[in-house]
Amino acid sequence: MERNVLLEVKDLETTFFTSEGKVPAVDKINFRVFDGEILGIVGESGCGKSVTSLSIMGLVPSPPGKITSGEISFNKVDLTKLSERKMRKIRGNDIAMIFQEPMTSLNPLFTIGNQLIEAILLHNKKWSKKEAKSKAIEMMKLVGLPRPEELMKDYPHQLSGGMRQRVMIAMALVCNPKLLIADEPTTALDVTIQAQILKLIKELNDRLQMAVLLITHDLGVVAKTCHRVIVMYAGQIVEEANVHEIFKNPQHPYTLGLIKSVPDMRYKKDTLYSIPGNVPKPGSIEVGCRFASRCEFAMERCANENPSLYEVNAEEGHRARCFLLEEKGGFSNVESIVGSS
Repeated sequence: MERNVLLEVKDLETTFFTSEGKVPAVDKINFRVFDGEILGIVGESGCGKSVTSLSIMGLVPSPPGKITSGEISFNKVDLTKLSERKMRKIRGNDIAMIFQEPMTSLNPLFTIGNQLIEAILLHNKKWSKKEAKSKAIEMMKLVGLPRPEELMKDYPHQLSGGMRQRVMIAMALVCNPKLLIADEPTTALDVTIQAQILKLIKELNDRLQMAVLLITHDLGVVAKTCHRVIVMYAGQIVEEANVHEIFKNPQHPYTLGLIKSVPDMRYKKDTLYSIPGNVPKPGSIEVGCRFASRCEFAMERCANENPSLYEVNAEEGHRARCFLLEEKGGFSNVESIVGSS
């Protein structure tokens, strides 16, 4: 069954112009989000995940940032060509976004009810305040907030972190968006609340058939929540596949390193594996594979040539950016590699 493409990113390049020169934070990336799916973007800090989401929303801080090339097609409309006025109509109505720290997104001077009602009236100018209040209470119930009528009178500091994040999700859903972008939505929360928020996102995805772009550095979050996953490194996509395939058959050394870094009860390890080194500064590597200096499988050509994205399994939509796929046909006996170290 053919799925409808809701969002398509083609050759997207987002650059920051600094006193030290041009810094490509996102470098010619391509991916799709289908109707009703949860797509995860995973990688360490500095890999370009959040800049990708801000590019889609048209919220890259300018100056110094700017989308310098590429297309972002939402329902076959190129968002990069729209005026700010037209983008405002799409933000909130068709595409909504939640951030990792709700306390910085909610105004501490206004009650939860005031902020929800304001968001509703902003996108539904013909509604009365009474209608907006009823909608706000309905959305709070939808995201599982208890005593919504009483919570409407509370200020953000009176709510727990998990409750504030649920308020932000309710605010994002007031206009029934087709796509929800969640940028590290559980990072500032404790483990129990993280699980609740992820369960809520998955339930809303199932119930509303709303597509979700979930940005995270946590592979555990990806495994529990996502249908497909994109792995980013130094502004590039280095691997893409469905979740089952990426854990069963990783084909890029960076993906493999991320998986090895997750504690696993199946293997007895004296120390937890960590990828050596750090993510390079954007724009600092112009020639060769950007992961070569940290890669245990690096060859001579990795320092001198830029690998392309190879098709690993076209039927599964699996592709990876590694010369090993060309020379050795990918990793062999992956489970023994993951279990080593």
